[in-house]
Amino acid sequence: MTSEFGEGCNLPAMANYRVALRKSEEGYGISSPRLPGCWSQGETENEAMANIEDAIREYVATAEEQTRD
Repeated sequence: MTSEFGEGCNLPAMANYRVALRKSEEGYGISSPRLPGCWSQGETENEAMANIEDAIREYVATAEEQTRD
């Protein structure tokens, strides 16, 4: 699966991050292989996708902040 980010996101317009979605007994686990340690979860696929979008935004914002300093 891939997801694009919409309005209000500082990521470049062409930024796409692949995600790996895995179903488990508790719901869905989701990660972004290009961003080590960036993962989330959700009870449904849609919830997991929304959660990983937030996690990717935070991951990238933190990385940008650390490289500015």
